[in-house]
Order: sequence, then structure tokens, then C-alpha cells
Amino acid sequence: MVPIVPDPNGGAATPFEGSPASPSPITGVAVPPRNPFMAPNPRNNIHDDAYMTDTYRIPGPLGDGAELSTLFNRECGSTTFDSAGRILTVCVGIDRPVMALLDPHTLRTLATLPLPFRNPSSAGSIFTDFSGGGYFYLDDHDRAVVSTNDHHILVVSITSGPGFTVDRDYDLSGHLAPDEGIVSALPDWSGRIWFVSRRGEVGTIDRKNGRVRTMRLGGEGISNSFAVDETGGVYLVSDKALYRFDANSNGGPKVSWRVVYPNSGIHKPGQSDAGSGTTPTLMGSGWVAITDNADPTNVDVYRRALKLKGKKRRGKAKAKARLVCAAPVFAKGASATDNSLIGTKHSLVAENNYGYTISAANLGGTPSTPGLTRIDVVKKKSGKKGKRRRKAHVRCRTAWTSDEVAPSVVPKLSLANGLVYTYTKPPRTDGLDAWYLTALDFRSGRTVYRRLAGTGFGFNNNYAPVTLGPDGTAYVGVLGGLVELP
Repeated sequence: MVPIVPDPNGGAATPFEGSPASPSPITGVAVPPRNPFMAPNPRNNIHDDAYMTDTYRIPGPLGDGAELSTLFNRECGSTTFDSAGRILTVCVGIDRPVMALLDPHTLRTLATLPLPFRNPSSAGSIFTDFSGGGYFYLDDHDRAVVSTNDHHILVVSITSGPGFTVDRDYDLSGHLAPDEGIVSALPDWSGRIWFVSRRGEVGTIDRKNGRVRTMRLGGEGISNSFAVDETGGVYLVSDKALYRFDANSNGGPKVSWRVVYPNSGIHKPGQSDAGSGTTPTLMGSGWVAITDNADPTNVDVYRRALKLKGKKRRGKAKAKARLVCAAPVFAKGASATDNSLIGTKHSLVAENNYGYTISAANLGGTPSTPGLTRIDVVKKKSGKKGKRRRKAHVRCRTAWTSDEVAPSVVPKLSLANGLVYTYTKPPRTDGLDAWYLTALDFRSGRTVYRRLAGTGFGFNNNYAPVTLGPDGTAYVGVLGGLVELP
């Protein structure tokens, strides 16, 4: 194992700021149900579960420990754990993704599987195009289900030795344009595999016979993954609208409802396209949340039921009825996010990525506008007291806002110790890129500690998440490979 090379001037960075944390568990939060065709929560995909909540019931680091890294010259973004506790990740490079099995303690490489090369037509967006391996999931048999750049979805198992072998190969090349990337694939509660593409293709695969059924969203693109629930709902967001899909009688995709969200039409710096930057997050049994692309950006919470009760509505009235509440986050002219929301039954945490950009000439990434904010969905009673019964209205309320600068990470919440984990690059005047694992108090938003992960462009996470391992160790995929923070 070779560590990621830090900036030679990295000694100027403070190794630790703040104080070690004391666990303060968050109680009363329901566990998202496990999709029966995925590995147990929270180790089955980049967002921890099929609801895409980005929450853990296990603890994370409290601030002590020593940083460890492994050099891949690729970004090991999506990180899962097999039943033996080993890291299974896909590390995406400029040329191609590579699947890797790693020791969770030493980061020693145990096995690798090179995946097909990236499509040359995507060269102009290699740092914001997550198709062809950026997303994958671990199934209920410890197998990685991953899309490839040559339009296949592979089911890959770990062999003794260890090594990798392809158990199933679903060929989608006849359903997609040559330069069209598959963004993500996930199973629904019946085991049917759903997939989405950058150009708005939505499809299903029958796992038994390999039958593929598709439909295309006219003039709409998709840049992020999607969420699924136990009712059969598949929730995805395009650059125009939020959708619920269900399978039709033939097992193919069917639009159950569509809501157009507020959109400025601006491709803001920090976003992969001019639309919502979030994978939808499911809250409890009835809501789905995204950020839109208004100016300023809003957190929007919608009812995810197949049908709404009451009289039939059309157009804007129907969309208004489906909206639970909305709240603006961050400032006008300086708000954007391209990462999923942390979600519990009644709270959401959003992160500001406005201003972050990266190119081959700027691997450290440009600075971004601060902050993270927690939005609570609360009931407020209205109406007169007395004989007339008050009617309860639901609203989105800002609980706190932090000024931490998190350029592009997917933050995570540990319910076991009450901490939000993010990855920050505090402003400096000496030009040094110093990257920190940063813990915020979920209740107050107060910064508990910052712990140096590394310095230099090799430690830029570029949209990869914080991932918590089974023993509470934090991992962050970075441009150089993977960082471990016990």
C-alpha cells in the first residue's frame, strides 16, 4: 500500500481543531426498512439505504486516531462493506473505473477488477459525470451490481483468494445512444432492477430472463441516483421535475406522478447540470425531499403517495397539493447543492456547494460558499381557539446554519453519537489546500472538531461521500484514492 502524497507545505496546516466529541445519541428516529434485495443497511450503497437517508445507527469518529490513506490515482467514491467487513469500492479514474476489495484497517488491496474505459465524448465533464461506475449497490448475496461505460450492468461476486467473477451480465447497448452513460441502478422491493441514464432513459430489467423495458423522458436529463420504497415507488429527479415511477403490468416503467420543481434555469457553479442536484431522500412513510434549482435554492418536501386524497386536481393545483412545505437555504446568488440531503423523519440537512468547480488544471477545486443548514418539518396549528378546532399546517423551518465550507462532499449523520460528518476546506491565505473531516453537533450545528485528512489536490473528495464503516471508522474517497480516519 502506497499513501497519497501530501502537499510538501502541508506542515502549515493545523492537525486538529476543537475538542474530542462525547456521544449524544439521537433517539426516536425510525430505521428505514431494508430492501430485501440489497445488503443490510447501512452498508449497501453510497447513501446507506434504499431511502437514501445518509444516516447511520452506528457511531463515527470522536476526534482521536491517526489518518491513513491509499493511493489509487482514482477516486474511490462509492464505498460499501461485504458481510466480512471488507471494503468493496469502485475507484473512478480519468481513463476507467476499477472495482477494488480492500482491508478495512490497513487499506491493503485484496483484489481488483478493471471496468470498461470511459466514453471519450464525456471527457469535458469527467469530474461531474458519475455514470459508468460512480454509483453501484451491494445485493443480498454480497455481490456488487454496477453499470459500465459500454452499457452493461454487471453482477460481480467475490471469490475465495480473494478475487472477482461476473455472475450476470445484462446488455443494455441496444437501448441507449453510444455516448449515453448509465448513472445508477437499484432494485425495487420485488427484485426488479431499475436504471437511469444521463439523457433521461428510465428502464427495468427482469433478473430472471434479462428482459429490458424502457421509456425516455423527453428533453430531460438525469445526473443523480434515485430512491425506492416498499410500496413499489421509484423516486427520481430529472433536471426539470421530480417523479414517482411504478412498474406497470408488464414490469416496465410507468410514471405515477410528476411535479415540476422551481428552477432558475441556471447551471450554477458547483452543480453537474441546471437542475436539482440531489438524489431524492425519503422521510418516514410519506414524504420525499429534494433541493430545487431556484435562486436561492429551496429544500422541497413532497407527498410521495401514489394518489392524493380529495378532489381531482390538474397542473399547478396538483403540484401545490403534493407539496408539503419548502424553505430557502443559503443566499440569493450564492446557493447550490449537488449532493443528497441527510434525512430523518422530520429533519433534513442541506449543504452549499455554490462556487466549487474543478478541471484538469485545478485539481484542488475552487473555493465554495459556506454553509450547511438543518431544516425541520414541523406542524403549526392555525385557526381560532375555542369551539372551532385548530387546523394543523406543516411548514419547513430552519433549525440552524453552519458557516463551515464543504465544497462538494455528501455529508452523513451518526444517530449513535449525534454528529453530522462533513469534509471541509477552511479558507486560507497561503494557497494551501487543507482538507478536514469535520463534525457538527446535529442538534445545534456547532462545530465540534476539525481533523486534518490531508493536504493537496490528492485529498480533494470531488463529490464523494463520508462513509462510516462497521467499527465506526470514517472513510472519504478522494482524487488520490481513499482516506481512513478511525
